[in-house]
Amino acid sequence: MSITPQVSLTAKLTINTDDHRPPTKDAVVPGPAPTPRELKVHPTNPGGENATLTFVGTATTLLEWRGLRIMTDPNFLHAGDHVHLGPGVTAQRLTNPSVSIDELPPIHLVLLSHYHEDHFDKLVEDRLRRDLPIISTPHAKHHLAEAQAKDEPFVTVTALDTWQAADIHAVGAAGDANLKVIAMPGKHLPPGILDMVNSALGAGIPPTNGWMVELLGEGGKTFRIYISGDTLMVDDLKSIPEKFPHVDLMLIHLGGTSIPGPNLPLLMVTMDADQGIQLVHLINPDVTIPIHYDDYDAFKSPLKDFQDLVTEAGLDKKVVYLNRGDQYAFKI
Repeated sequence: MSITPQVSLTAKLTINTDDHRPPTKDAVVPGPAPTPRELKVHPTNPGGENATLTFVGTATTLLEWRGLRIMTDPNFLHAGDHVHLGPGVTAQRLTNPSVSIDELPPIHLVLLSHYHEDHFDKLVEDRLRRDLPIISTPHAKHHLAEAQAKDEPFVTVTALDTWQAADIHAVGAAGDANLKVIAMPGKHLPPGILDMVNSALGAGIPPTNGWMVELLGEGGKTFRIYISGDTLMVDDLKSIPEKFPHVDLMLIHLGGTSIPGPNLPLLMVTMDADQGIQLVHLINPDVTIPIHYDDYDAFKSPLKDFQDLVTEAGLDKKVVYLNRGDQYAFKI
């Protein structure tokens, strides 16, 4: 018999959404909110939209609600740039983000699934404001805030391990916003000897979180957004629907990322189309939005493969596809 995991509250954060400073430490004037290239809404139940999700590229999105702007997995390299993913493992970016890091509007919180350069690149690490609140893994906190080699550490990093949570209260002229961020299970490597060796030796594949973001709407109703993070379809994920039987929106990381390189794809470390559709069936969200699917040459599973499986499963009206720069507006 499976046991539903308990969520433990480990942190409380208060955020002032009237803080309009730019997210980068060297910018003078913050940019405006990006204008969406295309605006999309709920495929079967539109109306009353009061929140938005903008897809920037890779796993980078901007979630906006009641004056609060949350950025996920910031990656602002451009086509032709390379990232280091572990000893002897690199990947080349094939696309451009929809906005540059200098064009970002004020950001109030960063959700970082794990400390990997295609999710938190060298440009981002150098440029982000050091007091910008970040929620991530204990491993990422060590590298961002505690490592002795850091000349200029990040000073507001909250570490959450699986099933730990942070309560967030945002205040500002746009009104109060109350939400909870809960760390979800995720595995960048398949269970077994490789995972154990990687963990023991620190071989370059970092631990990763998914996120459940619970937004408290009108009348005490909770709107849930599940962000898968870079995970494979592992047994640990089966606990999620036990604890959260209803999910309103899922952002699923796809791509079938393969290492050590594009010419030698020996090991898959993120979900491909087949695993992605399995996760859709497991979580059964009201709406799914795929991200992280074609930005690097290490991504070997085309989005088209996932689209075909969605159609085959009769789920076309439950999936919204965003190109970089597109925005999804929804009701909380």
